[in-house]
Amino acid sequence: MCRNKLRKCDPRPILHLLIYLLFIYATLLVIHTIFGRLFIGNHAVKIKRSATLPLRFNSQGTFKILQVADMHFANGVMSRCRDVLPFEFHYCTDLNTSDFFRRIVREERPDFIAFTGDNIFGPSTSDAAESLIKAFHPAIESKIPWAAILGNHDQESTMTREELMTYLSAMDYSVSQVNPVTYGYSDGEKKVREIDGFGNYNIEVSGAIGSELANMSILNLYFLDSGDRSTVPGIRGYGWIRETQQIWLRQISEMIKDKQRAGPAPDTHRPPSLAFFHIPIPEVRQLWFTKFVGQFQEGVACPTYNSGVLNTLINMGDVKAVFLGHDHTNDFCGELNGIWFCYGGGFGYHGYGKAGWHRRVRVILAELERGERNWKGVHRIKTWKRLDDGSLSKIDELVLWTNPLST
Repeated sequence: MCRNKLRKCDPRPILHLLIYLLFIYATLLVIHTIFGRLFIGNHAVKIKRSATLPLRFNSQGTFKILQVADMHFANGVMSRCRDVLPFEFHYCTDLNTSDFFRRIVREERPDFIAFTGDNIFGPSTSDAAESLIKAFHPAIESKIPWAAILGNHDQESTMTREELMTYLSAMDYSVSQVNPVTYGYSDGEKKVREIDGFGNYNIEVSGAIGSELANMSILNLYFLDSGDRSTVPGIRGYGWIRETQQIWLRQISEMIKDKQRAGPAPDTHRPPSLAFFHIPIPEVRQLWFTKFVGQFQEGVACPTYNSGVLNTLINMGDVKAVFLGHDHTNDFCGELNGIWFCYGGGFGYHGYGKAGWHRRVRVILAELERGERNWKGVHRIKTWKRLDDGSLSKIDELVLWTNPLST
């Protein structure tokens, strides 16, 4: 402001003040934009979008599962493919894995997706959480319920196995769980029993709407953490399914049996179950000498210690098939003591494979028996594979189980 009206005012102080204020405003705006996420209350809390539960058979009397084994996702477009043909290498990245996933979902329209470990490849992953977001984005985008377990490479980055399973269970449309709460008795007192590993849980699938089994579990899915590396002194090699996990399995199997006895159709065949874990058990090596279906192209990378999983599954009586990952160029199914063991085959392009041998995915289809008026229990379970060969070729269709009481 000029005090002397006869002299011309100098506008520069006012201009300098305006520039100074503008600079302060711009600086605060930049800080807010870049660092605002660090401040509490800056944005709305994100709520998990949950899958519709319970899972159930659809109106066509089927329940279709997509098994995705060994995505080995890393850093997206920055992660090159492994073991592809020379002309494919220059443009092939993690994005090819995501593209394959989207196309197979459109083709098969599954009711559920099971990821059987090594979802991300820790050694190539700079940020595990960011990699998980990118890897599972196509599944979340599809809005199809999904569940995941861990392999031996998931935790080799910036998150522990417990942190990984906690994160996976919190993602949209995921029905994954860290671990169930189980109880045991010690000195006559009921106490919480710890289970080894992270990612042991079961998911029950109910009958079709309108049927007498609509509110009953007629198919059960077991998910197990097969570990990563041995933590027992003197035993080298891969991890295995521990005794505490097998105790839990037997308990769940008995609980399902008891519920079936008390249900509306107690005289029907016991509901079948399927199991999913990453690292194969030692007995899978014996399938080389059987009439397996598919390709047996590499040695079975299993634990050196046999924890008795096969005997547990046999004695339970309800598990009809087990679905594995880990050995990417094996995609066969073989039968051991009435239980089928099936590899998914390598799915992800950043995981090792075999040049010219297409990445692949396994499909599992459970079909209900048709009654006079509505759908009854599970009649048959079958499987096949789809190849990422341009036409999503369907190969190796196989019936895994048929209900002996079906008409």
